[in-house]
Amino acid sequence: RRMTPANLKAARHTLGLSLNEMARLLGYTGTHGAQQVRKMESGNRAIREAQALLVRAYLDGYRPQDWPKKENTDA
Repeated sequence: RRMTPANLKAARHTLGLSLNEMARLLGYTGTHGAQQVRKMESGNRAIREAQALLVRAYLDGYRPQDWPKKENTDA
């Protein structure tokens, strides 16, 4: 099943990731990574199957060593 732009955006929100964080986890480096993810989420750039597989793995609970650390806001 193909990942749609809406699926990708929903996944990013479910995972609590910023555009920059998602870009890095999908292999985009440099200053334009967030722009690439934004283009995928808007349908202006294809979502490669390898990227879709990674996102599905993240949704299933896989976390690489460099997963973004979130500040714990609980007191």
